[in-house]
Amino acid sequence: MLLFRAHIRNKGESVKKTREPTYSFVILTLLLIVINVILSRLSIVVFPGSAPGVSVIYIAVAFMIITTLWYGAYGAIAAYIGTLVGAGFFATNPSIPPVVAIYWSFAGLFQVLIPLAAFRSFDADLALENRRDWTILFIFGILVNNIVGAAWGAMTLALGGVIPPADIGSVLFGWLLGNIIVTLIIVPIALRRLSPRIKKSKLFVTHYWD
Repeated sequence: MLLFRAHIRNKGESVKKTREPTYSFVILTLLLIVINVILSRLSIVVFPGSAPGVSVIYIAVAFMIITTLWYGAYGAIAAYIGTLVGAGFFATNPSIPPVVAIYWSFAGLFQVLIPLAAFRSFDADLALENRRDWTILFIFGILVNNIVGAAWGAMTLALGGVIPPADIGSVLFGWLLGNIIVTLIIVPIALRRLSPRIKKSKLFVTHYWD
């Protein structure tokens, strides 16, 4: 019995040793934030949309979705802050008031949390091994999440007085179309090719935080 307990204890300790320390995830989150800010800023500058903070080719959204699926809540936090700073605080012509940017940026959070919750809830494989995995990605990682994000973003810009209510439809459509194109092209390829390697990393998050 004592040997059995010792074996269990040692096994538990070995599992703990394979887990990256907390500071590694803090560094990871900070790194993702920096990348998201840069990508968000570049997207709205190089491919400006019909409203402040909006890009017709928002490349950042694909990176945010992918890294949130790999790194769970840490990726989601980075996605929100990256959207807030890179596309919200840095928006111009006109600028987005900081108070508006804080709740407007939840669009970026919704766009990554919806596929994350779907993949974790349905236990889908990030390497997209079968038709079911592809279906979950298409529904929740390309369509539903981008519809929710675009609708939230357009409506909150109108509520914040950044755009007139009459422009909600055009902003929503431009936002949605651009995001669908970007995610449809980039996300499946990245998940299919890189997920098997990422899943072997100690930084890979199986659920939301661990």
